[in-house]
Amino acid sequence: MSNHTDLTLYDYWRSSACYRVRIALNLKGLAYAIKPVHLLDNGGEQHAPAHRELNPLEAVPVLVDGQRVIRQSMAIIEYLDDVNQDRPLLPTLPRDRAHVRGLAQVIACDVHPLNNLRVMQYLERELGVDAGARERWTRHWIELGFRAFEAILVGDVATGEFCHGDTPGLADACLVPQVYNAKRFGVDLAPFPTIAAINERCMALPEFDAARPESQPGAT
Repeated sequence: MSNHTDLTLYDYWRSSACYRVRIALNLKGLAYAIKPVHLLDNGGEQHAPAHRELNPLEAVPVLVDGQRVIRQSMAIIEYLDDVNQDRPLLPTLPRDRAHVRGLAQVIACDVHPLNNLRVMQYLERELGVDAGARERWTRHWIELGFRAFEAILVGDVATGEFCHGDTPGLADACLVPQVYNAKRFGVDLAPFPTIAAINERCMALPEFDAARPESQPGAT
């Protein structure tokens, strides 16, 4: 573990964005404290004035590093990679870095935002979409994204034991939480064997295992 111990992650145990940051912190070998922010209790603790001051978007994750406040999971992960050179999460060559970022953004930009809690709450509370339809919505966008992700993995010679080569990195940190969500919502992973195999290899590693939602403070 690094001796960099002044990191605090404002975290919700089942948030995919928080999950990917926990994986990244663990892969980097960094010590950190978790401050739980429950997105459902008390009307959503992310809406409290103190948290709104920390993050005007009223969302998690937020990483506090000393006097620095970093918002947005992808920015947090790349910040961690920039300031801690050990155990890099991105490859060295620009073309490889772009490839890995592209994979990560399939999840972080195209899949996850359509299925996160505030979108589900808006569909339910403002548009009157019932639970069954919301679940179909979730499965649709996950399956669409996974078809693309699987095709990219299969079509790239750099795919190895993990999304890029034989060491887990940024793309794996984004993929694993989305597989967790896929299982929650009953997505059939059989059409995505490469994704399923990479997820299994990741979850066998202690850095991924320690980041599991059920193991986090505030998990219910």
